[in-house]
Amino acid sequence: MITNVQIAVLPEQADDIVFIKKTALQHGGIQDNHNVSFAILKKSLDARGRQAKFVFNCAIAVDEALPSSYNPIHYPDVSNRDCIIIIGAGPAGLFCALQCITLGIKPIIIERGKDVRARRRDLAILNKEGILNEESNYCFGEGGAGTYSDGKLYTRSGKRGSIQQVLNTLHQFGAPENILIESHPHIGTNKLPAIIAAIRDQILASGGEILFNTKLIDFKIANNSITGVVTNHSVIDANLVVLATGHSAGDIYKLLDTKGILIEPKPLAIGVRIEHQQSFIDQSQYHLSERSSYLPPASYSLVHQHEGRGVFSFCMCPGGIIAAAATQQGSVVVNGWSPSKRNNPFANSGMVVTVDENDFKSYGKYGALAGLYYQQQIEQKAYEVGGGNFVAPAQRVQDFINNKESSSLPICSYTRGISSASLRQVLPRAIHESLRGGLMAFDKRIRGYATNEAVLVATESRTSAPIRIPRDKETMMHPQIKGLYPCAEGAGYAGGIVSAAIDGINIAIAVHQKIIG
Repeated sequence: MITNVQIAVLPEQADDIVFIKKTALQHGGIQDNHNVSFAILKKSLDARGRQAKFVFNCAIAVDEALPSSYNPIHYPDVSNRDCIIIIGAGPAGLFCALQCITLGIKPIIIERGKDVRARRRDLAILNKEGILNEESNYCFGEGGAGTYSDGKLYTRSGKRGSIQQVLNTLHQFGAPENILIESHPHIGTNKLPAIIAAIRDQILASGGEILFNTKLIDFKIANNSITGVVTNHSVIDANLVVLATGHSAGDIYKLLDTKGILIEPKPLAIGVRIEHQQSFIDQSQYHLSERSSYLPPASYSLVHQHEGRGVFSFCMCPGGIIAAAATQQGSVVVNGWSPSKRNNPFANSGMVVTVDENDFKSYGKYGALAGLYYQQQIEQKAYEVGGGNFVAPAQRVQDFINNKESSSLPICSYTRGISSASLRQVLPRAIHESLRGGLMAFDKRIRGYATNEAVLVATESRTSAPIRIPRDKETMMHPQIKGLYPCAEGAGYAGGIVSAAIDGINIAIAVHQKIIG
């Protein structure tokens, strides 16, 4: 018989597995003997009370073995099997490729950027010298945007597919075992590149191909069916193409629109990064003057409705750094990331406002691309107001609320530097006023949140894609172009590493169904 037991323990007891097991057995009324099997299913932190506690969901079996929740996947050789082209080597593309291999399909991945190691060098040049490589940056390159923006694995996409399959796969390729049980698993930017490289090695070992520095520039279409793709290097014939290009590939949206392939505008969210001292977030969340070493750096999640608009925190990075995430010259885009230990002195989060077609109706001449041009105009304005060279415009929080330009700015983790400016010059009025309302509301939930010791850095504008590429619910294909499979964030169907990976897996399954008829 298997018994599920939930227990809560103090932070200083949470790493003592012997104590956890003993407490769980006592709670379940089970005697500790040689016929007992024990496993931790889930671990979460409950900091709602005055005393933070870790909650463990445990499984106990008497006179039988517990089923394993982790089973490594075998990847066969697909060198001589049917091929599929996957555009993009982000989590969607990589997991689509892995699933294709298990189903006996050979993946050929086309990636406009570089491998993770070469990509890291381009990021270093951007951060130190302000020189942007438009094809190799925080958004483009092996592993996609998630590789160098934190590695958060929390998602609510369980109804779309197996979250556990994604976590198990990441663990198989080097992610720490704790991601299998943590309620909000996180790998860390410093560890993700090695995991991505291990996935690449497996794809190649199984007979797949990955073409780096290879950019999609056109589709070959005949009789409303895909017949191949044109890259900056060659023409590749194929009747199955997965479009997993991510949320920042504006050129792909423009290509689709130019060719008359149906795309649709969709709502998005735009705002800023807000940065506090991590010690302040710890104190406010744990109700302690100083965080115990047994507790992780604290995080938060905030949501508010201001005059019908959503204002919410996004991609909160405890112990993190604000990163330069632009993909085009003359634009400022910021994102956030944390190392695995989350041990930097700052805490940052996206703080964004929802916008929809009514907000960018003045861009109507661009048709379905209106949201894209609206987004790009804000990013370009941030570059202009910041003074160029990817310096970001910034404002102290209370000054922002009071519509006052900051006479000085606090120390900030953003490597390209910040310059004092009124963010009214950057953000459209509706976003600015909603953000003001949201920050004032959040200050009532976390006392002191809207302090002038915190800083707002513009712009956080890549929370999601401004375009949706439609697809049939059953076949997962574009309704107009046979053999074209829009996938994950860039197509408007996912948000984050795990949900994108799940969508990539689902696309591979749909492709397999088409192949076998």
